[in-house]
Amino acid sequence: MSWWSDDDEDDDEPEFDESSVRVRPNPKGNRPRTKTRPAHDDAVPGRIMTVDRGRFAVLVNQDTPEEHEITASRARELGRTAIVTGDWVDLVGDTSGDAGSLARVVRVHERSTLLRRSADDSDAVERVIVANADQMLIVVAAANPEPRARLIDRYLVAAFDAGITPILCVTKTDLADPAPLLAEFACLDIRILTFSRDEVPVEELTELLVDRTTVAVGHSGVGKSTLVNVLVPSAERATGVVNTVTGRGRHTSSSTVCLRMRAADGRSGWIIDTPGVRSFGLGHVDPANILRSFAATAFVPEGEPPGGVPLTEAHDWEIIDRVEAGELGESGKARIESLRKLLDTTA
Repeated sequence: MSWWSDDDEDDDEPEFDESSVRVRPNPKGNRPRTKTRPAHDDAVPGRIMTVDRGRFAVLVNQDTPEEHEITASRARELGRTAIVTGDWVDLVGDTSGDAGSLARVVRVHERSTLLRRSADDSDAVERVIVANADQMLIVVAAANPEPRARLIDRYLVAAFDAGITPILCVTKTDLADPAPLLAEFACLDIRILTFSRDEVPVEELTELLVDRTTVAVGHSGVGKSTLVNVLVPSAERATGVVNTVTGRGRHTSSSTVCLRMRAADGRSGWIIDTPGVRSFGLGHVDPANILRSFAATAFVPEGEPPGGVPLTEAHDWEIIDRVEAGELGESGKARIESLRKLLDTTA
């Protein structure tokens, strides 16, 4: 077959027609892939309740008579996008929840907050823990295991960085006086709860948690899962004991799970139980935000501020100088020194 036209045999330029196109055969015999993705306009929204080895438990039709939980997998187009407990997502496929059914997560909604940690302070690679939490319930024991104030500092920094309101919860006060521990945090304007093993203030806790999403954190053995079981009797989270030799708790919760808790008046809230950790890396944290967050969460003295500038509006260096000068008392000096050490390790 000639590529030359009969009418233009003397022309220098050849002319082509559709028969001149060479099509490479598809060795797999399937349809060629396209980069055009479906819009999924009929996708169903849902809340991620827990993640387990590539499968997601998702609550759909929340707060309606049709509310139910389904199992879903990740759609290929999401790539490596993180999907974590607390995420709001869109799903397609079989969302009936019947035995053996499987839906697909095709979209992750914009998050209001994101709690993260890194392997250590020098590692900038973050691990996403929970999405869309309003509050952080920091659970620590007064004794057995011994409280770790520096780990509490790390939780507070992570909460400040994420824009999550911290609540300090000290358990097992029948074993030791929590006053020395609480004195270290006296300058902070945060809610603090203390109670013994036999007197959990369920009503007070419930009132703090309703109408909000709260993530519970704390290292193993402090009573975090026990507390969750009290607030959500149907949770049945595994609990353990503290090793009498090492003073450390045994890991019992291996997954992060979102649970609904209800008040006596019918109102509800969400509590997310997380596995106990012995370290909480802050390599991902932006140091520029920490000192301002600290100042915003402190008991700022009344009256005319030095220089006419409130502590919450001061520059980072000025916050350090003013707190070291005694503006937030002795506990403020201890807090600012702890924050400076943490920021030095993440710089």
